[in-house]
Amino acid sequence: MNIITVNNENIQKEHICCAISDKKGECQVSSKKAWLKERFSDGLVFKKGDVRGKVFIEYIPAEKAWCPINADGYMFINCLWVSGQYKGQGISNQLLEECIFDSKQKDKKGLVILSAKKKIPYLSDQKYLEYKGFLLADTAEPYYHLMYLPFSKTAEKPSFKPCMKSGKISEKGFVLYYCNQCPFTAKYVPMLEEVAKNRNVPLKVIKFETTEQAQNAPAPFASYSLFYNGDFITNDILSDKKFEKLLEEKGL
Repeated sequence: MNIITVNNENIQKEHICCAISDKKGECQVSSKKAWLKERFSDGLVFKKGDVRGKVFIEYIPAEKAWCPINADGYMFINCLWVSGQYKGQGISNQLLEECIFDSKQKDKKGLVILSAKKKIPYLSDQKYLEYKGFLLADTAEPYYHLMYLPFSKTAEKPSFKPCMKSGKISEKGFVLYYCNQCPFTAKYVPMLEEVAKNRNVPLKVIKFETTEQAQNAPAPFASYSLFYNGDFITNDILSDKKFEKLLEEKGL
């Protein structure tokens, strides 16, 4: 499979895989592309297969990552996603190898990526990462693992920032932190706001607009983190029906 690098010159004509454009998904596509265009100057790289499907890798220098980590000199992988008919063909390996080669050319210390001790939506599979040589760098409540692939034995180990290690915040009610790094938030966050309004449930929505804000998030997945009465609930981007089910479970 040929790999295309999406940049400011071709982003308008290339689909971005995770939100393939159609009439229903235009807001998702536009929000994601706007976010990408603002990040290219920070060194963000978006590589995709030359197919119309979810086949891509997105990474950025860790100093500019929208994630509360200490990983100076590393490259942070925002997302590595191969799905549907393209799974099981070695394409994930191909994309990861592209990232490794590019990162070494840029004199990076290694790669860093979010994972979990069990399979969690939107987080990379730890078994695959371990198979590719990634090591556990740090953990955070309730299930986050920070994995890293050092390019040398002397490379220092990355870590999570203290601001998010506990998985708790001080505010009560529902609090949702998000950004447009993931295009699906543009669709589903307004749905949650509408459900909360109709059911008279307190929901505070906080959108990260800058790198600094995301790097001081109370949870590592800055794209979407939902809390209730101070406790972390999920990083899964909930539909209106899933949120209604959660409200029912809470007796609300």
